[in-house]
Amino acid sequence: MSDTFPATPPADTGRPGRRYVIRGGTVMSLDPAVGDFEAADVLVDGSRIVAVGPGLDVPDADVIDARGRVVMPGFVDTHHHLFETGLRSFLPNGLLINDGSGSPSADPSYMDHIIGRFSPVYRPEDVHINMLYGRLSQLDAGVTTVLDTSQIHHTPEHSDAAVQALTDAGARSAFGYWAGDGRAESRFPQDAYRLRERYFSSDDQLLTMAMGGEVAAGPEAVSATWAIARELDLLIAAHAFSIMMRPALEDLARGTGGAGRDLGLGPDVLLIHMVHVSDEVWRAARDAGVGVSLAVPIEMAMRHGTPPLLRMQELGMEPSLSSDVETTMAADPFTLMRSTMTMQRMLVNQLVFDQGDLTPENFWPTPAPGTPPLLLDRDVLRFATRNGAEHLRLGGRTGSLTPGKEADIVLLDATALNVAPMNSAPGAVVTLMDRTNVETVIVAGRVRKWRGALLDADLGRLRAELEASRDHLFRAADVPLRLFP
Repeated sequence: MSDTFPATPPADTGRPGRRYVIRGGTVMSLDPAVGDFEAADVLVDGSRIVAVGPGLDVPDADVIDARGRVVMPGFVDTHHHLFETGLRSFLPNGLLINDGSGSPSADPSYMDHIIGRFSPVYRPEDVHINMLYGRLSQLDAGVTTVLDTSQIHHTPEHSDAAVQALTDAGARSAFGYWAGDGRAESRFPQDAYRLRERYFSSDDQLLTMAMGGEVAAGPEAVSATWAIARELDLLIAAHAFSIMMRPALEDLARGTGGAGRDLGLGPDVLLIHMVHVSDEVWRAARDAGVGVSLAVPIEMAMRHGTPPLLRMQELGMEPSLSSDVETTMAADPFTLMRSTMTMQRMLVNQLVFDQGDLTPENFWPTPAPGTPPLLLDRDVLRFATRNGAEHLRLGGRTGSLTPGKEADIVLLDATALNVAPMNSAPGAVVTLMDRTNVETVIVAGRVRKWRGALLDADLGRLRAELEASRDHLFRAADVPLRLFP
């Protein structure tokens, strides 16, 4: 970092009429119409991007020196269970469901422990601190937009605490209203009307709302949740990862998904994982414009199934990326991009060898016709930014450095020890960088991270609150807390 880099950012960023220019960075806009620049400027006025290009003449604007930095849109995480932050690393070897083998990797499992034992003992105050701390951690990693998929709405008070946590984080978030543990006072899904009116009456704000419309809940529940979501014009998000869910998904594919009602897939639907689903569902999802969120590290580690990257390529579809659960894997965009790129290339590379007629003289095979193309660094960058914004129905507001969009921007340090010298901007971001390279984070024009440190967050106090919540959860769930299990 330059010795002349100011200790504080420009004042009052994000407010109407406040202008500053991000000067001299290596700009990746993720918008083909805008392009990329080895050295260029980004002008921000209030919450929005005004111009992108080299040598912008704006003498009246404050300057953020971006030399030696990659300037790009903030990352978008389309599926994160933020309420589990206090349970980080609890399941490093765990599976989604105990497989009955008796292996240490099968017990504890996610469904048995996280959903079955921990989730029911969450109080509203636990929801608040877990979600707030988790969202700030994502912001620190350059994630400017997230869909929270917390199945923790046991009561309206739990829901209010969740909204308050996302509000307090001061970042762009989609509040996902999911069912809780089924207790009578939950008022799910009818409480969506109250939440929409109280907190989300305007769509022009940092927080938006989505409905958790899980297909495994049964046709009556699907009818209720999906109908309310469409009445309120909400994104519908649902997990799709099991043979058990296949009949319900096929009903949706045929437009008869909810107790015989005409209820089908559409562009307002985001399906998560999409493993073990039929060709019929895949074709219907493609034709309906459904978004697909892949959590590649979790899908590989927890036995959801092989992430369907090759199937999506075959159908001409592209995913967005998501972190899923921090109980088992890191939640930063660099982990997601690298996992996605290397996993897809492993599958294709092995396919090439399997199809080749190899001899000592012909030891390096040529891909057979129809072999899926290898993913490139620019592909996974697109998955982690533009695609995520579009899948959350926020593509008109964020996901690229496009004049007129809101200024959700990250500055990544390319002078750091793990990157310099930079010889390819997309390559450096995808193959070399990690969250320590995230130097500056801007949300809707407001600087939220500066010189590598989050602003307006008492992390020491919040960490103490999170640890106290963690202690309560383990006690109430009657789960021993052992650092060396």
